[in-house]
Amino acid sequence: MPPEVQSPVLGAVPAPERDKAKGSLLREHGGGEAEVSYLELFVDLVFVFAITQLSHYLVEHLSWLGLAQTIVMFLAIWWAWIYTTWAANWINPDRVRIRVMLLGVMLGSMVLAIALPKAFATNGLLFAVAYLAIQIGRTAFTALIMRRRDPGNSMSMVRITVWFCASAPLWIAGALDPDPGNRLKFWVAALAIEYAGPAASFYTPLLGRTRASDWVVSGSHMAERCALFIIIALGEGIIITGATFAKLEPDAAHVAAFLIAFTGSALMWWVYFDVGAVRGAEHIEQHAEPGRIARNTFTYLHMPIVAGIVLTAVADELLLTHPLGPVPQALIITQCGGLIVFLIGTGLFKRPTSRLKNFPLSHSIGLTLLAAQALWGWFILPETLAFAGVSIAILIVVTVWEWVSFHGGWRGRIELMASRWR
Repeated sequence: MPPEVQSPVLGAVPAPERDKAKGSLLREHGGGEAEVSYLELFVDLVFVFAITQLSHYLVEHLSWLGLAQTIVMFLAIWWAWIYTTWAANWINPDRVRIRVMLLGVMLGSMVLAIALPKAFATNGLLFAVAYLAIQIGRTAFTALIMRRRDPGNSMSMVRITVWFCASAPLWIAGALDPDPGNRLKFWVAALAIEYAGPAASFYTPLLGRTRASDWVVSGSHMAERCALFIIIALGEGIIITGATFAKLEPDAAHVAAFLIAFTGSALMWWVYFDVGAVRGAEHIEQHAEPGRIARNTFTYLHMPIVAGIVLTAVADELLLTHPLGPVPQALIITQCGGLIVFLIGTGLFKRPTSRLKNFPLSHSIGLTLLAAQALWGWFILPETLAFAGVSIAILIVVTVWEWVSFHGGWRGRIELMASRWR
């Protein structure tokens, strides 16, 4: 008798049925492991471009209004990417129809990124239409292909489609309003509706609501996809650092600024990946309701992590272009603000997986020091390089503190290192 496996949708599936399922439009992972496909990585290239566009927009619009506009566009880009990641968790990228759909999402995302620099000027309608086409088109398509093999989740996708349609009039109204301030208000309202959807379990009149327990996701796939997006954001900072430095004279001040910017990116990588990424992946893989963890920890809590990285990338560009003289206020806001948002996001991400379920003490210390640094910079106006160097010192404190405490203090850390050298 051929062996059988369990599927939460199909129950016990004989081997011949499993072979048939390989040709399904769905992955049929049953909550187990699902590989990240090459097509998903290819689609991610567009979001590298989109993140770069965001950073450049903020550099060119260094004001509170420009910051608010950048946040709104970032939230739209993140929402487009994370919902595509959720869909790719279930659909089978080996099938032609799925590939065509994902390439269509890639094209729409490319248009979204192209429209971004003038989204609050002449390209508002292009930005809004591209965004709605991605969200409504992909979600409705996923609902359609899931209707036979997974009718429960198909109905959930229908509810999500309704929510995107509910926000659509606000996106279009904002795009048609020539006043940037009014456009911002309309789009904030649209995003408020969409971001409330998962928290409200996508309640829809006549269609009910979706339970988190209904989402049978591959935890390993979700964790890996979000970790890869962190790499995208960090990589964008590296690109900005390298491209900016290449245009400058390699004198002592610019070399020092370059080393500070690079070290900051490396330390942010360490803070996220040394402890958080591994524990987060294990947490979602072992949890009884991975869909709930995917919604709370990966869908929501990775937003501040990525946003903080984007802000620090802007700070790196400001540092490289103006390394001498009193620190400018824009650098204080983007440097300290970016790192504060980043540490809040990583701390909240790590909290559910810590031994005591507490916010990491190392991150709390870092946040306190960064707040003090911001006040120091704002009122004392130290030299720019000295100010940026203090930020690196604070990140080192956070990194070393967590590194040591997680491995049982200095003695445990030394023993672990010694065992690796044997």
